[in-house]
Amino acid sequence: MNILDIGTDIIEIERIKKAIERNSRFLDKIFTEKEIEYFASKGFKPESIAGNFAAKEAVSKSIGMGIREYSFKDIEILRDKLGKPIVKTYNNLEQICIDYNVLEIKVSISHCKEYAVANAITLTKE
Repeated sequence: MNILDIGTDIIEIERIKKAIERNSRFLDKIFTEKEIEYFASKGFKPESIAGNFAAKEAVSKSIGMGIREYSFKDIEILRDKLGKPIVKTYNNLEQICIDYNVLEIKVSISHCKEYAVANAITLTKE
């Protein structure tokens, strides 16, 4: 197993809160249905949404491309039974992962009162 790359992102929670308030389509443009269901289960807390946003950005950096040739919705950040974030890929990003021999993308999310931060690491086959 090898590391393709790592990625980190930090975002102001207030910035995400304002984006949601200004644009009723913000959630639908950035997040999958399952992610939105997760946010609903958390009462649409801005820190949860900001954490997922930061995670998507960190994942894009860990692949080394940024958000190019695929969309934010091609990255899905869900939670396992214990609440650990897990990454799923779709569409163009899924194919990019196949082309790069990606085994797994790991992500960690945290937040405080003002910021959400996420780290991602993309692991490839040897």
